[in-house]
Amino acid sequence: MKIHFIGIGGIGLSALAKFLYNDGHKISGSDIKQTEITNDLATNFDAKITIPHHADAVEGADRVIYSAAVRPNNPEYQKAKELGIELLSRKEALKFILEGKEVYAVGGAHGKSTTSAMLASIIPESNALIGAISKEFGSNVRNYPNNKVVFEADESDESFLNSNPYLAIVTNVEPEHMEYYEYDEDRFYNAYKNFLSLAKVRVVNAEDEFLSSLELDSIKLYPSKDIKNIEFVLVNGEPHTKFDLLDLGSFEVFGFGNHIALDAALAILAALELGEDLENVRKNLRNYRGIKKRFDIVQNQENMVVIDDYGHHPTEIRATMKSLQSYKSLRQFNTLNVIWQPHKYSRTMDNLPAFVECFDGADELVILPIWSAGELEVDIDLKGAFSRYKLLMADSVTQEDGIVKIVKDGHVIREYSDGLVTAFGAGDITYQIRGEA
Repeated sequence: MKIHFIGIGGIGLSALAKFLYNDGHKISGSDIKQTEITNDLATNFDAKITIPHHADAVEGADRVIYSAAVRPNNPEYQKAKELGIELLSRKEALKFILEGKEVYAVGGAHGKSTTSAMLASIIPESNALIGAISKEFGSNVRNYPNNKVVFEADESDESFLNSNPYLAIVTNVEPEHMEYYEYDEDRFYNAYKNFLSLAKVRVVNAEDEFLSSLELDSIKLYPSKDIKNIEFVLVNGEPHTKFDLLDLGSFEVFGFGNHIALDAALAILAALELGEDLENVRKNLRNYRGIKKRFDIVQNQENMVVIDDYGHHPTEIRATMKSLQSYKSLRQFNTLNVIWQPHKYSRTMDNLPAFVECFDGADELVILPIWSAGELEVDIDLKGAFSRYKLLMADSVTQEDGIVKIVKDGHVIREYSDGLVTAFGAGDITYQIRGEA
């Protein structure tokens, strides 16, 4: 089929496009701007890319799939409707994309990208559809000629209910995306219960209050009481976590933190439930190299390390801050300077008290303007809320010749040339901190 994607530059939709290309379909797509992702699709997946959206782009398509950000007034959406081309949201498209596959679906509020990538490493000849770039295979998609698919399942619009899971892993459950669920917590929690109910094999984090309360047949309640002797070590200056799991012996995985050990444990136990050999699991876990934008070391020098982290929720940031303190100590750095680009006005307002608490341990905190992600601007007094910190309010950040520069009103107001510098956020801060913006 000829399948056109409106919003193909997103990490989720681009993964589906690549996956369908590998399944033998011809793909095309559009987005509002050219990016690394659209360039990759054009170069390596023979995709015709239209920038920006244009009605003519859908002509000749058998089916059009659109991202959640696309509105009915989009010219391509309107043209497809006018031409009678089948229109499917990303959520609806999952049904036909994953139909007939043996899907190993990973859901949860936090850690699902990491756990998905780890599971893909442990089961090396599996297809993978992940909402982040696995550094092991340099993509958010991996293709093999079989029906096994590691899939990062998204709860934000209940699309995980269309993922046809044979195995379901849930890392944790925490109310978010509540605007979609009309602020109905029962509906939100029931979505997770229904997701798990779809699977034949279920592996969940027993430390999560909601997950441990579920009464489902054959549900496997694991970690963190099953994880012992956690140790953080440096291998060529890079972070690794060692731990013992149940009576299965010792494991080592890329990354720092108790949450990394937990994610790895869930992936290990799920693989064993699928019948994978224990020693192969132990060996293959070492192939995991982290994922782009999660504790992502973008500069590694003796006197200075710069880390890019996608954390955009207080729970995620708090966990990473703990890992950063351990890393700072092992590298014997004197300072930890943090740059934060808040993501969405709604998330910032809903979680403001928790955000204020989660940066404890930062020697200096730089706050950039809120990345709106399409939301209407709301006035939030971040300077007042975060007054307890040594604080800098800035417009942007860049990196030149190994020096991180903080910019306000067109002037560099601070430079970091040593210590540990970490940037948090799900917006364009990932390009800023790499000097690519």
